[in-house]
Amino acid sequence: MSEDTESSDGFGLPPGLEEIEQIARAAFEALPEAFRAAAARVALRVEDLAPEPVLRDLQIRDPYELTGLYDGIPLTEKSVMDQPSGPDTIWLFRLAILDEWIARGDVGLEDLVAHVAVHELAHHFGWSDDDIAVIDRWWE
Repeated sequence: MSEDTESSDGFGLPPGLEEIEQIARAAFEALPEAFRAAAARVALRVEDLAPEPVLRDLQIRDPYELTGLYDGIPLTEKSVMDQPSGPDTIWLFRLAILDEWIARGDVGLEDLVAHVAVHELAHHFGWSDDDIAVIDRWWE
């Protein structure tokens, strides 16, 4: 966190939307070139929480249960015939990520943000949650 978020009582303020985005972008920059190039073509958006229509579509009642979301057509399903309605987008939900970070207490915020962002990028590559779980034991 930047020094300008330090409060007078010695506790820092939680990172804002821009700081979460910077952490995610740094994680993408650290990827191998083939993945980094693909990540650069995906929009990255950070909001405090997922909007109600998204939660309703996913049948999620508690907005703090959704830390990230890939919105787009995975590369494995894209066709030259597709008419995109917008850019493929990775959404990160700041308050849900912060809630997860505090609840876990055993991982750095940068690591958690990077993990969520890369997990959503894996969906862009066409990986399912089950596919990701085979190689990523993060949540165990």
